[in-house]
Amino acid sequence: MLIARLIADPDGLSARIDAARADLEARGIRLAGIAMLDHCGETVEMTSPDDDAAVMLEVLDAHLAPADILVSNDDIQVPRVFVSDMDSTMIGQECIDELADFAGLKDKVAAITERAMQGELDFEAALRERVRLLSDLPESAITECLTSRIKPMEGAKTLVATLKARGCRTVLVTGGFHHFADPVAELLGFDLVVGNRLEVSSGKLSGGLVGDIVDSAVKKATLLAEAEALGEGVVTLAIGDGANDIPMIEAATYGFAYHAKPKARAAANGRIDRGDLSKVLKLLGIPMRDWTN
Repeated sequence: MLIARLIADPDGLSARIDAARADLEARGIRLAGIAMLDHCGETVEMTSPDDDAAVMLEVLDAHLAPADILVSNDDIQVPRVFVSDMDSTMIGQECIDELADFAGLKDKVAAITERAMQGELDFEAALRERVRLLSDLPESAITECLTSRIKPMEGAKTLVATLKARGCRTVLVTGGFHHFADPVAELLGFDLVVGNRLEVSSGKLSGGLVGDIVDSAVKKATLLAEAEALGEGVVTLAIGDGANDIPMIEAATYGFAYHAKPKARAAANGRIDRGDLSKVLKLLGIPMRDWTN
């Protein structure tokens, strides 16, 4: 049974759903039912005996975008493992870009970041290049940046807390840095942090990194290892926005692209294009009365 859940602009929604139904049927996707989820307010659920998730996503995009969508080939369950990207996902900023502003290099660094997130540059090479540009920046700039510029994404704390309250293991995995990720994880309540480490010497950034690089392969491996530790058939959730999130998004039971770059969005069976992170809970079918802040 194919299940699609969506949250869209209510204006003219009925007519747009009718158009989507007609389009789906023209493409050989039969709908068994369309209904509002009683306990999730604005969430519409469509079911089909057919199993072409790609066509379902394409049609819903065509008729209902921008919308928040999740498509699954099985009953949608609360995940037992949640792995999330940090920058522009759990927080509203790219930490390295904001830190570069303290060195007067934000525009240059941000341009590299954007190309890397679009999948146009090798992630590790782009990361090392940006870190080199931060050489000699005082370590104290990190604390100032954290305090003055880094803010959680709306709905982030509610998402993490609600999943944890239901027994979900939560992991923040980032191509960014522990200097930022550790405080963010503590604020939001993540169980574990996986990230890169900036090299510091005499109170200044050296322009290098310590240890192995956390890249797309590590993100995927983290998701799979966390799931394996809990046993076979574990339902997993991954959220990210850039090209280096694609492998973990594709590996997850529910892979969400959050206001994402086109390549990441295309890889996902869940998409948040309209709302904040709390919409993930609505698409998972968790009633608002059970949310935890």
